[in-house]
Amino acid sequence: MSTAKKKPSTFQNIFAGLAIVILFIIAEVFFHVFLGDEANFEMKDGHPYPKNIFGTIYMGGAVVPFLITCLLVVITFSIERFITITAASGKGSVTNFVYKVKGLLAENDIQGAIEACDKQKGSVGNVVKSVLETYKAMLTDNTKDKEQKIAAITKEQEDATALEMPMLEKNLTIIATLASVSTLIGLLGTVIGMIKAFSSMSGGGAAAAAQLAVGISEALINTATGIGASALAIIAYNYFTSKIDELTYNIDEISYSILQNFNAQVK
Repeated sequence: MSTAKKKPSTFQNIFAGLAIVILFIIAEVFFHVFLGDEANFEMKDGHPYPKNIFGTIYMGGAVVPFLITCLLVVITFSIERFITITAASGKGSVTNFVYKVKGLLAENDIQGAIEACDKQKGSVGNVVKSVLETYKAMLTDNTKDKEQKIAAITKEQEDATALEMPMLEKNLTIIATLASVSTLIGLLGTVIGMIKAFSSMSGGGAAAAAQLAVGISEALINTATGIGASALAIIAYNYFTSKIDELTYNIDEISYSILQNFNAQVK
């Protein structure tokens, strides 16, 4: 029995790139229209009003839209991964499903275990169902010896898992990349702000002091935004990888039970 291959849709292939472009446009509009709104600034010197967060962030300069894009991308893909992985977990508790299938296997109720997989409707259920169908077929296959049958079941489990896991891991690379890139972009903004700050010191006087304050403010805003986006990306990536590892472990646990059961039945 061969596992049916899943063809990724055109939407899935272009989603990541298109989403990033759209989010960058949104970030630019947000930066110039909302953060840069004149209402956020004192007209006499162009500085933001005290405690005005929008005006303060706007003072971070041209690097801020890129940092906002990073933050929006992390949030968007985290939501997308949460929905996908939640759907892949299927209905009910995965742990309870594992115990149920193992119990049905102990009773040699293969058809009942397959029906439980249909009800689970998740990646674990899909893989286990594929393995159980191969298991069932091997019980009545007289053309192979025991070792060949076990190898066929093992291969089916590997093939089915290889088809399901990429769907779960899709776009996680983007989140992992932004975990480090956000910090680097923030540091770039920090360096630019510090360059402006120290350059302004050459003029001297009150104007130079004001420019120094603006440059330092720009540097710190970029640092804070970059670290915030990076921290969110790290938390999201670690959370999703732990959920995927949990699903993989459950698949391996049931597959091991299936092989043990088959080994005990077939002489």
